[in-house]
Parts: sequence; C-alpha cells; structure tokens
Amino acid sequence: MSTQAFEIQLYEKLNQFFFEHDYLLMVDKKQYRKITTSGFLNVIFTCTSYENEILLDVNMGCRNEKIEQIAQQYLGNARDYWEDANTFVISIGKFNDSKNFRYKIQTDSDLDDACEEIRSFLLVHGFEFLQSNHTLDAIHQMFNATPKLPCKYVYNQSHRRFKGLIVSKFVNDENFKDLFEKHRRGLIFSHASEEEVQTFDRLMGFLMYVSDN
Repeated sequence: MSTQAFEIQLYEKLNQFFFEHDYLLMVDKKQYRKITTSGFLNVIFTCTSYENEILLDVNMGCRNEKIEQIAQQYLGNARDYWEDANTFVISIGKFNDSKNFRYKIQTDSDLDDACEEIRSFLLVHGFEFLQSNHTLDAIHQMFNATPKLPCKYVYNQSHRRFKGLIVSKFVNDENFKDLFEKHRRGLIFSHASEEEVQTFDRLMGFLMYVSDN
C-alpha cells in the first residue's frame, strides 16, 4: 500500500474522533490541529512505507505563539517553517518511555488496532497533557525546572534552551539572568557552535529590553 492510500484510510478512521474533540484535519501538514488562545495543539502522523508494512509514528505537541514569534528569528529554521513550528513535541512512544516505538501496520486489522490504541491514549493521557501544558507557566516549568538535564518534550535540546530563556522572561522569572547562564553553559557543554552561542547572547540582549506586557 502506498503511503498516500494509507493516510486516506487512517484519516477516515480518525476524523470523527478528532472532530468531537475540536481538532480539525490539515491534510497538507499531516496533522490534526486545535486552535487555542495562545497558539495551537496538534497531533502529527508520520508514515513510512516498506515492502510489507507501514510504520506509523504519532507525535503530539503545542505551539505557543508568543514564544515562537521570537524564537524562530534566532533558530535558523527555514522561513516557510516558522508559522507551523511547535514549541514542544513528543511521540506517543517517547511519552510512554518506549524507545523507538512505532505502530507496525500490515493488515486492515492492524490499522484498526492502532487507531483504537491512539484514541485510547489521547483520551486517557494525551489531550489532558496538551491542555494542561500549553500555557506560558507550564512551558516555563517544562523547559526550565531542570536546566542542567535534557528536556523529554523536545527533540532539539539547543532549541529548548532558546525557548526556555524566552519563556522565563515572559513569566518574569526572578532568576532570569541565572537561567541564562545555566542554559548558555548547557549549549557550550553540548558542543554548540560559536555562532550558536553568539546568537544565544544576542537573544539575551534583546530580551533584556522586552516588556512582558
């Protein structure tokens, strides 16, 4: 089965479920998205076709517009990507601490089982997790509570440090300057390029004069 044909079947089985929870399908972006006052929540599907099976990866995430409007100017991502960038994103497998987990689809029955598991996960864990963590305060806790440790809810730890610094400014963290030093040391420890560290310094210079209003 081609990836496109598989995706059509997948969306047909999930459309009603997501519609009932105010998530609308965006076929071109391969995701269901729910608009919030601060940005959006989304569930993203990635399909990889092999000779006898299709592997399906499911990620869920959030975009906080206030963070991303600044972050994307410093992260070096392609301009076309800016409006769709997630602030945090995590796969179902990673959320459940199942390394390299993906759904393996070989038959219609496999697809039905995978869809049932996805619906069950979102009802029990996923939707509540997204709804509880899309605010500035929640993202601040997620990115900055343990700055010396990797954050589970992002794939790029350097981007986490940029966004962590931004959100700490917006929530008026009294340890803002100390957090900058911790994240900067984290960048250097992870062998970030000199250019990336300099960009982080420029971000700090900009945030020092940004109003939180």
